Amino acid sequence: MPANYDNSAWFYDRLSRLVYGDALVRAQVYLLGFIPANASVLIAGGGTGWILEKLANVHPAGLKITYAEISAKMIALAKKRNTGSNSVIFVNEAVENLALSTGVDVVITPFLFDSFTTQSAERMFNHIDSLLKTGGLWLCADFQLTGKWWQKILLKSMLLFFKALCGIEASNLPDIEGQFKLHGYKTPAQQTFFHDFVISKVYTKK
Repeated sequence: MPANYDNSAWFYDRLSRLVYGDALVRAQVYLLGFIPANASVLIAGGGTGWILEKLANVHPAGLKITYAEISAKMIALAKKRNTGSNSVIFVNEAVENLALSTGVDVVITPFLFDSFTTQSAERMFNHIDSLLKTGGLWLCADFQLTGKWWQKILLKSMLLFFKALCGIEASNLPDIEGQFKLHGYKTPAQQTFFHDFVISKVYTKK
């Protein structure tokens, strides 16, 4: 049974801000500026959908967005967002099961992989990679461990909390950076947040 964030939909954003302030929001907003006009965009695991409003601030129109989210309650919240004049298709489905008729120009994975084991994350990575056009952008925001003692404690606490509440399978961070290197992605831009615990990277598919 895949992890599902239905149980946390009503407080997820507030909890995030309580623990991280606006760092997780800034980490994702940083990435949105790299999206070209009139792009086709896949948002994988977008949660409550506030990112759609931030995206509409950057591109009020012209985007063709597929919003894939496994939580029905998160999808319901996302559908209430102001998306400007962008086209948004909401898909209540795990992204690893998502089928698209054509590839997309941009993929956004906002804190997606940290819920999964390395094996599951690799399968998900390969499927998302197959949906992204050659030369496309993969915009990824996630946690990283840089050796600071408190990072491991905070990460472990976070994973245990969501394992109990939402059934996530992860006990450690999967090696997603290794997958990007294995598939030959380049990294033209990146930025860290929350004392380097959060990293946002722009990847280009060769």
